Amino acid sequence: MNPNARQTDSLPAPGPDALAQSEALTALIRAEIAGAGGWLPFSRYMELALYAPGLGYYSGGATKFGRRAEDGSDFVTAPELSPLFAATLARPLAQALADSGTRDLMEFGAGTGKLAAGLLNAFAELGVPFERYTIVDLSGELRERQRATIEANAPALASKVKWLDALPQAFDGVVIGNEVLDAMPVRLVVRKLGAWHERGVVAQNGRFAFDDRLVAGDPLVATIDAAIDEANDELFMEYVTETHEAAMAFTRTVCAMLTRGAAFFIDYGFPRHEFYHAQRAGGTLMCHYRHRAHADPFLYPGLQDITAHVEFTGIAQAGVETGADLLGFTSQARFLMNAGITDVLSDIDPADVKRFLPAANAVQKLLSEAEMGELFKVIAFSRGIADTLDAFASGDRSHTL
Repeated sequence: MNPNARQTDSLPAPGPDALAQSEALTALIRAEIAGAGGWLPFSRYMELALYAPGLGYYSGGATKFGRRAEDGSDFVTAPELSPLFAATLARPLAQALADSGTRDLMEFGAGTGKLAAGLLNAFAELGVPFERYTIVDLSGELRERQRATIEANAPALASKVKWLDALPQAFDGVVIGNEVLDAMPVRLVVRKLGAWHERGVVAQNGRFAFDDRLVAGDPLVATIDAAIDEANDELFMEYVTETHEAAMAFTRTVCAMLTRGAAFFIDYGFPRHEFYHAQRAGGTLMCHYRHRAHADPFLYPGLQDITAHVEFTGIAQAGVETGADLLGFTSQARFLMNAGITDVLSDIDPADVKRFLPAANAVQKLLSEAEMGELFKVIAFSRGIADTLDAFASGDRSHTL
């Protein structure tokens, strides 16, 4: 048994092969902590837990995406929830292609390939002219799943798809990243008695544990400090939060790469004045294991997702710093409604109860404030697009960033 695992009655134990993988990753992390002098920034721990070659959550062989725990998955994404998500998303992507005069698409972190297959079919149905669909994914295991999904669900268009290990230096076209930013490693910082500390990881009594160290002179932490005071009237004995350097750096890279076209990111999170509200004084870091959310990032390293909500003001600033235009920012519900999801749903005959009711229930989850509709946001950047898109025509919240 992994000595770092703290299994509860509600979290099933992994099988022997998965447990062996987790134990190998635990040994690797423990060795890196020792090599770093006994203390590792949490951001580095999270990077290893998610992306260590062959052992990390996204680079290993875990199922990850699915509808229920019984299929071995840990969480569900919008493309897995309903094909209507891709069918609707295709519309603003098609408009961005047309308005920018480009013909290539790129998806970063394509999961099982369901979004890619759905978009390919939707583009064909809409008559969208495009040359190629490029997927950038670090996981060889996921690449094979994506290839199989696309060949099974969009066989006539599979030849248009290619895979890359890294982003190119320049790209003309439309980029999509669905639930990518939240999986970027974050630093954990803690304000205690007026002083900021960075939260790191130590190996202690055969387990991983948090350990805080004073941090000073960090401009991003100073920005957070001011944002917390501005967003709240109360004082906090302790305030825990995250910094998003990796997500912001990724946004800069994508927007600098984009020579003409648009980049869309869909993820859960808040603009800065909401992100640092008192409701989130304990931070937003969370883990997903077998469709259960919990707060222990040290449980079964490599076998669970570790994630944090996105601070979208920082993401917006990172993109605009490259010279890209902020195309729009709004809730997922407003974006999908503007893009015509109800029209897509109406294409299904309500008399066909077996098809219509599951589709309607899925759309409700995509749009509901109590589900994904409000927590998830869509932010987009562009170059060479003169006007806004229909999907941002009403309810744009760029002014809140």
